[in-house]
Amino acid sequence: MDSQTAAKLIREAKSCTFLTGAGVSTPSGIPDYRSLKGVYHGIQQPEYLLSHTCMVNEPDTFYQFVQHLYHPHAKPNVIHRTIAALETSRPVWTVSQNIDGLHKKAGSHHCIDFHGSLYRCYCRKCGQTVPWETYLTDWHHSACGGQIRPDIVLYEEGFADDQIEAAISAVTQAELLVVVGTSLQVYPFAGLIQYQQTPSVLVINQTPVAGITAEQVLARGEDIFALV
Repeated sequence: MDSQTAAKLIREAKSCTFLTGAGVSTPSGIPDYRSLKGVYHGIQQPEYLLSHTCMVNEPDTFYQFVQHLYHPHAKPNVIHRTIAALETSRPVWTVSQNIDGLHKKAGSHHCIDFHGSLYRCYCRKCGQTVPWETYLTDWHHSACGGQIRPDIVLYEEGFADDQIEAAISAVTQAELLVVVGTSLQVYPFAGLIQYQQTPSVLVINQTPVAGITAEQVLARGEDIFALV
């Protein structure tokens, strides 16, 4: 499919929900964390470095890795801006795996940060909200001595029910589901595509999408439009 046909599908959809991943933010200079070449690259898996276990047992290691994920000067790119602009003409929702906050920075109001945001931080001990700028200077909370952490869902942590329900609602109400910049390999985010009620799914991705199989297409009679 060429880009004009894909754009036509998006323009003509009465309602649209975008499922976005790391590929949306790489043009803004934010790398996939698995590609980071920091001090721990090749020594420990990023899944461990972003785990609840690492945060609790090795807070310094966790903190040093998480610092590499912050890109406060990154700006929304044309993808973020286009999705935000679409909100002004019809019901448009975005459910994003990204924790960089760029969708909201671009002006998206109907945006669900499925994995949370680096730019919301709080103290694990007292629960007080802490500015992310403060967190980047020290993970110790000056008020109580507790550990500050970003409000993101780490490996081994669960998702809030209301967060999952909001994401499912955004998917079920869409006439067109657009998967952008994610291969849908991480659950439960990848499972959201199973709640799509209408037949059209547009995939804009550089790699195959794990959540869509030929068997599913044949069984459900879906129209899968792939744009590489």
